[in-house]
Amino acid sequence: MKTENQKAWFFVLPVLLLVAFNALVPIMTVVNYSVQETFGDNLFFWQGLDWFQQLLNSERFYSALGRQFMFTGIILAIEIPLGILIALSMPKKGIWVPVCLVLMALPMLIPWNVVGAMWNIFALPKIGMLGYFMNDVLGINYDMTQDPLAAWITIIVMDVWHWTSLVVLLAYAGLVSIPDAYYQAARIDGASRWSVFRYIQLPKMKSVLTIAILLRFMDSFNIYTEPFVLTGGGPGNSTTLLSIDLVKIALGQFDLGPAAAMSLIYFAITLLVSWVFYTLMTKDDAQ
Repeated sequence: MKTENQKAWFFVLPVLLLVAFNALVPIMTVVNYSVQETFGDNLFFWQGLDWFQQLLNSERFYSALGRQFMFTGIILAIEIPLGILIALSMPKKGIWVPVCLVLMALPMLIPWNVVGAMWNIFALPKIGMLGYFMNDVLGINYDMTQDPLAAWITIIVMDVWHWTSLVVLLAYAGLVSIPDAYYQAARIDGASRWSVFRYIQLPKMKSVLTIAILLRFMDSFNIYTEPFVLTGGGPGNSTTLLSIDLVKIALGQFDLGPAAAMSLIYFAITLLVSWVFYTLMTKDDAQ
């Protein structure tokens, strides 16, 4: 009977310990702040679950959470189909393959704060190219600093430009791994283009699409830098997502207790929804 060699774990153990340490210490600190109140000078007072009760009864919290879910839902509804469509249209062989892959990867190489700053300058109504084109060329009243709808459209278009490439690259990896024998059999059977996509390409891309949906959900649900640099949560609170509201409470108001409680609730929601997504998408494979 063949036995497994467990010695490889000794090489991985230092990394696991380092990651566990870097994760556990911040979480323990947040948990500590979430059940206490501090007034400075390192003086803490026990609050119990008061901060959690306050948040769960707060209209401000639910409004920010609703905006966060709406943003994430719109992003997933746009980027997943668009990424699949672009991946299907990319060449599978030839000199243009590396060119397309490099072009697809370029937006993801730009730092998040730079993306927000770029789009802020690009979309400003007076000096931005997009603002000038929309207002002076097309005659559309576009001002993301005053119009909530324009602000929402801008941050959505910015995120689609920035992160659709991730879905494209993952979907493309799934497509190029499909053997040519499947396509030859489909041509012999006279299958339509839609049938090839539905019965061959989509099932073979299922695993990478599961990863793409999970990554894009977690990234978009926890997004902060790009929309904050672009709109600052405005106009008013129209684009104040839960992540932006959390930073305002923690750093702007310096309410560490409520901010810590919100962080834990935020983390729990992200973990729960990610688990639901993963369970539903892998249900058929398990069966």
